[in-house]
Amino acid sequence: MNHFINNNDHVPDSGQYIEVLNPCTAEVVGRCARGNGLDVNFALESAQKAFRKWKKQPTAQRVKLQHAVAQLMRKNAEELGGILANELGRPIAGCIHEIGRSADLLDFYAEEALRLKGEIPLHNLEGEKALVVREPIGVMVSITPFNYPITLLCMKIGAALPVGCTVVAKPSEDTPLSTLRLAELFKEAGYPEGVLNVITGYGHEIGNALIEHPITSKVAFTGGTATGKRIGALAASLNKRITLELGGQSPVIVCEDADLAIACPAIVKHAFANSGQFCYRVNRMYVHATIYEQFVEQIVKLTQKIKVGFPFDGVDMGPLVNQKIYQNSELQVADALNKGATVRTGGKRLTGEMYDRGWFFPPTVIADANPGMKIMTEETFGPVVGVMKFSTIDEAISLANDSDYGLAAYVFSQQLGTGLRIAEELEAGSVWVNNIHRSYQDVPFGGVKQSGVGREKGHYGLEAYTELKTIYLNY
Repeated sequence: MNHFINNNDHVPDSGQYIEVLNPCTAEVVGRCARGNGLDVNFALESAQKAFRKWKKQPTAQRVKLQHAVAQLMRKNAEELGGILANELGRPIAGCIHEIGRSADLLDFYAEEALRLKGEIPLHNLEGEKALVVREPIGVMVSITPFNYPITLLCMKIGAALPVGCTVVAKPSEDTPLSTLRLAELFKEAGYPEGVLNVITGYGHEIGNALIEHPITSKVAFTGGTATGKRIGALAASLNKRITLELGGQSPVIVCEDADLAIACPAIVKHAFANSGQFCYRVNRMYVHATIYEQFVEQIVKLTQKIKVGFPFDGVDMGPLVNQKIYQNSELQVADALNKGATVRTGGKRLTGEMYDRGWFFPPTVIADANPGMKIMTEETFGPVVGVMKFSTIDEAISLANDSDYGLAAYVFSQQLGTGLRIAEELEAGSVWVNNIHRSYQDVPFGGVKQSGVGREKGHYGLEAYTELKTIYLNY
């Protein structure tokens, strides 16, 4: 597939394409354009030209279009989900769910855009008013990873478009096909030329060009912390606005009085969803010593029930997306074993006719972990979790906070006061108490420390794509 610029296919200047592989079989499922600086310039100039008109469109008209594309996403959910399943390897049910949830997010953002307001301070000065208004920030560059390519894109464009920004989106080269198909639905919904553009290629070849270009007003990035920090530094040197949603190493604290019938299924489901390939999954577990063995036994039993295989075969979990992501799970298991941990289930690559051509790693539980192990300190982005004991709540809080990351955290305690106290002390952008589910659309999502800058979702996400302006009106 070519770039999508000005509502049309755009052949890459290089004439080169990148093969997109099915991570289950290593078969080629498509190709995407290998962009370069000239392609970047054309896409950004197209977005800038469109911005001059788009920002003047009535908000109600922009909202109407966003609702229309959300409906098209639902109508085409099986097709989009199928494309996503082939390029990512996630079970088809989860892929279709991503499309529906992303459509819901577009609808929410659309309605929230109608609620944005300015201010008129009551200065009580005769013949003068001060007007505080919000204006669209300009052309936004969206850079998204492979793991939830549609949802993470919609978290950005869903906020940017209804407030009047235009967009150049750069998806991961591992999963670009679903994003390119989504762009076609925006065209079908009636979006004008240049409002949403998609350019594909390798980040190390076109990333700097997208960020440094004088047309770019803002960069919204979801991905690894190291890459995000480089993007942030480059953008800051040019006074570009940024939203960075970066890595995580999310802890769960399971207190002595936790209801394990609730905690264990919730933790296992969250830890191994999408093969562990998302930033706010449960990565490390701190369990009170008195219930430690009981807890480990229960999560091992639940983990062993997870069926791994091809996305269209009714399985619970698919492969890792590529060799680099896969190898991190192997590395962390080996490191834990070398430092005295035990693997209670999983731990070795799945083999056999079904698995040999793909990057299949089983859901893995590492017990008897300690703070010196990679599984307890570094983001895994795979289906491996570490479990260790604690004796006091203060110890658990200290262990959970002893991290460079601060995206999400989880607590289980039947004493609500205890749960709330722990939640207040955990250094994370979001904390779940006594349940784990996907983040809601109307509340902010983002991290502290090395897990990011800024927030997405809710009115906070919309406001991040606007600039404040004060107008002094004398009459």
